[in-house]
Amino acid sequence: MESALEEIEFLALSSNRVEVLRLLATEPHSRGELAAETGASQATLGRIIADFEERSWIRRTGGEYVATATGRIVADGFTDLLGSLETERRLRDIVQYLPTDAMAFDLQHLADATITVPSQTRPNAPVQRLLDLLRDAEEVRTFSHAFNDQAIRVVQERVTAGEQRFSGVFSPGAIDALAADDRLRKRLESLRAEPDASVRVRTDGVPLAVMIADDVVHLLLRDDNGVLQASIDTTAPAVREWAIEAFDAYWASAEPLSDEWAL
Repeated sequence: MESALEEIEFLALSSNRVEVLRLLATEPHSRGELAAETGASQATLGRIIADFEERSWIRRTGGEYVATATGRIVADGFTDLLGSLETERRLRDIVQYLPTDAMAFDLQHLADATITVPSQTRPNAPVQRLLDLLRDAEEVRTFSHAFNDQAIRVVQERVTAGEQRFSGVFSPGAIDALAADDRLRKRLESLRAEPDASVRVRTDGVPLAVMIADDVVHLLLRDDNGVLQASIDTTAPAVREWAIEAFDAYWASAEPLSDEWAL
């Protein structure tokens, strides 16, 4: 009897095997239908079907084939494995920057996330992605250790125009950086005065940079030296649920921004 690893190798060495088992786990197919959907030759399909029947992964019903209960187990498990590996490959170059200790959700929920990284022609691409989301959002909630000049400009202009509602929890360092610049301090003062905006400061700081723009959750990712390395955003419900719960927790442990912050 082959080992589990040998069975995995048996499937993985042939994309046709993987696809045929996936199709038969979904619904019955004839050999002709399998050939049309996979592009495999009749000789190849004959070998695959024989191998699968030998393992009791499929059975014949009339002129069609369908996966058995154990065949569906293999198909589902292999599909999950492929999905996990595809997600890992997408995240491989940025995983070291993800605040995984604070992310209380399965990274598999980032399978369809949009990953934006700086390039030579677009070194500020992650921030530009954030700004694009801010320009379209009607409601923005954020908890962050930074609030850059471009983001506060977009938020302040849209809130003032009645186009956006904003709630933000920031670290003291983020507020101090804004207060130290006359132009940015005035934008923050203007934003704080708007009825559709609320700003709080969390004395213990905020270790993440997360923006919830309507249904999209956006994270800015930096290295240990504070250098921007990437951004990632997703509409996955599990990630949004985590982000909202985290925002509520930071909001509850923060104080409203007051004049004590040199405004």
